[in-house]
Amino acid sequence: MKKLLPIILLLTAGVTFAAETEYKIVLKDHRFEPATTTVPAGKKVRLVVENKDATPDEFHSDALGVEKIISGNNKAVILVGPLKPGKYSFMGEFNASTAQGAIIAK
Repeated sequence: MKKLLPIILLLTAGVTFAAETEYKIVLKDHRFEPATTTVPAGKKVRLVVENKDATPDEFHSDALGVEKIISGNNKAVILVGPLKPGKYSFMGEFNASTAQGAIIAK
């Protein structure tokens, strides 16, 4: 059984990763693209947020419970969910007047 444990753990980790669907969001010119991303309700998802601006920004969402600084020309992976159906707003806190977006869980 001790020999099987590492294999079981690896297989379990693969199943967990496969259950998370990945969505890409790009921050460029202090705007998110796409501004709205639709994800399945009741599922964990991976948001890959790529900051193509030269300056850092903070991916901030009270609704999602996320605050993540992403340095310029870098990316971050943010795990969210499972989410109930609804709209979850987010913003780039350092450029809040233009960097606005939302996750729609259906």
